[in-house]
Amino acid sequence: MNTKDFFTEIFPKLINYRLARHKWVKPARPITLTFSVTAACNSLCKTCGIGEQHRRDPQRVKNDLTLEEIEKIFRSIGHVYFFNISGGEPFLRKDFPAIIALACKYLRPKIIHTPTNALLPDRIQQSALESLAVIQKHGGNIQFSIKPSIDGIGAKHDEIRGIEGNFEKLEQTIQLLKKIEQYHPNFHLELGTVVSRFNINDLDAIEDYVHSVGVQSYRNEIAEQREEFFNIGDPITPSALEYKNLMRQFKKKIVANTKNKKKLARVTEALRLVYYDLVARIMEEKTQVIACFAGISNVHINYDGSVWPCCVIGYKKPLGNLRESDYDFDKIWHSQKAGTIRKYIKDKNCYCPLANQAYSNILCNSNSMIKVILKMLSFL
Repeated sequence: MNTKDFFTEIFPKLINYRLARHKWVKPARPITLTFSVTAACNSLCKTCGIGEQHRRDPQRVKNDLTLEEIEKIFRSIGHVYFFNISGGEPFLRKDFPAIIALACKYLRPKIIHTPTNALLPDRIQQSALESLAVIQKHGGNIQFSIKPSIDGIGAKHDEIRGIEGNFEKLEQTIQLLKKIEQYHPNFHLELGTVVSRFNINDLDAIEDYVHSVGVQSYRNEIAEQREEFFNIGDPITPSALEYKNLMRQFKKKIVANTKNKKKLARVTEALRLVYYDLVARIMEEKTQVIACFAGISNVHINYDGSVWPCCVIGYKKPLGNLRESDYDFDKIWHSQKAGTIRKYIKDKNCYCPLANQAYSNILCNSNSMIKVILKMLSFL
């Protein structure tokens, strides 16, 4: 996000979102759209049950939105700033580049991001190259990032992800994507870790590995119990004290390594440093530490057309289903049901450290944004 975009595009919406949260105005279109493109997943992670659900019922993927349906939905939504792709495993959709093409045509995002379990290195590479070619046709000014998951080193990664040989595939994927990064300045390789009870003591080793392979952008997120993951009740989340102590050391390493990074990496690291502090407080205080704008600044569309305020309470509190509303996003976005769910969130009936939403919440919170700016200045 550059300064011009922030003041001409993001800032006016942030004002609207703060007013809309109090029902003084109708909420504008969200700046962030997350789209779970498929129910399919070829991992069997200890922290997530999506892969297990797919293994038990492979026919679930027949409910995935088709390209024709996706085109109707994207046309209805219009411009968003951040387009996050999710799954299942996004690259199991062979038409992944076609989805990117529809996003470029109708959503016109400035940033496209997708995670991957890295089990299909060659397909990921090919899809990335085809997607970049699509982006180039639309002006080439869209930033595109892919984030393979790394939850351990070697066999530990395979154990947590549930697939033997996954780490070897991850290393192949990293090398293939690093080559793409050399020739495409708008492409960014990231790595990400889900911090759980299974790898709480391995974060230093993981981060050292990330830097050893020359990847500049690395993030972690706390393992959560989410309806989206079919893992409610699974004891996967570290305690608040464990996470707080872990992040204290992790942040020191971020600060030490950030000054040598590119400008975009420095900006995102400043935001993440504030996020890590926020997560520690949320886990400790068990409440919304700052106001949550889920269902206002952000929206999540599930693979079957369900519209969620976020993926944490999505199945329990959907805003509606696009297949049932003739693919009319506004009909759902401005519905009475959507207003009721926004009030549910505003009244702090839920809380979570969901990274995607937390970043938007930080942008909407003056004190948090000041902290981000001060951290950015400290990197100069």
